[in-house]
Amino acid sequence: MDVITVNDIMNSRVSVKVAVIIPCYNEAISISKVIEDFRLALPAAAICVFDNNSTDGTADVAKAAGAEVLTVRQKGKGNVVRRMFADVAADVYVMVDGDATYDAASCPKLIDKLIAERLDMVVGIRVHEFKEAYRAGHTLGNKVLTGCVKSIFGGEFTDMLSGYRVFSKRYAKSFPAMAKGFETETELTVHALELRMPYGEMETPYYARMDGSDSKLSTYRDGARILRTIIKLYAGERPFFFYGILAILFAITGIIFSLPLIEEYIQTGLVPRLPTAVLSTGLLIFSAISFITGLILESVTTGRREFKRLFYLSIANSISGKESNQDA
Repeated sequence: MDVITVNDIMNSRVSVKVAVIIPCYNEAISISKVIEDFRLALPAAAICVFDNNSTDGTADVAKAAGAEVLTVRQKGKGNVVRRMFADVAADVYVMVDGDATYDAASCPKLIDKLIAERLDMVVGIRVHEFKEAYRAGHTLGNKVLTGCVKSIFGGEFTDMLSGYRVFSKRYAKSFPAMAKGFETETELTVHALELRMPYGEMETPYYARMDGSDSKLSTYRDGARILRTIIKLYAGERPFFFYGILAILFAITGIIFSLPLIEEYIQTGLVPRLPTAVLSTGLLIFSAISFITGLILESVTTGRREFKRLFYLSIANSISGKESNQDA
């Protein structure tokens, strides 16, 4: 069985459709360069720009550069990703931001890796030489949040928040896309981990923004949203452990409050601090409720995960094992 490479695709030897999907908001300064760079790197690929209500003429610049432009009215990168995967039909999806910070020349290698290793997602690990390319706060936040995901969900991701990714059709069409904003990268990562999809990473150069172009990412606000998303995903995907931890905390606190009362009751036969007794009893009840909730939700989550897996498997993988036109 021959392995298809991006060179075969570029030489039109195989009928594999590659789509470059670009989420954009106010990137008129850089979007033309992004389109030109990816057209040079992937001449046969369709280039689709999804404009998120830009006010600086991004859509017009993208159209003039020859890209297909679609408008997403709901604000937030997560809403844009939701539309991109729903509206674009392709065998390989290349998602990249429209700020010209990612290296288009690396894309053929990313696609080669996806196809040769039969992966569902390849993430471009950002490697930057200049501090202007990646702020120190973003670097620290990325490491902390990536570490949180690794400790909770496992996996070996090193740059969870990278916006440069290549996906298989199976991945794109099975991704639920529930996030609304920049936390979508976290959701993309956890989706692959939860379904135990084959994934990979590859280092790619990361550049500073062009002069006059500003980042839309807020270090603290969006960092807090991403952390909240991680906690939400933990509660939804690991309910027994999440609610089990709450049950243990409630139980320990309730026991601590009750020990002096028990000792006093043994000595005197009285319970003089009734509010404390009620509090400790309530905490122990909450502990039991949390434990039972975790058990029930774990069963529900297992069934939901099985359904997602079956739906993922029902999507035909249009790359692996496909023979070239010359061999057909």
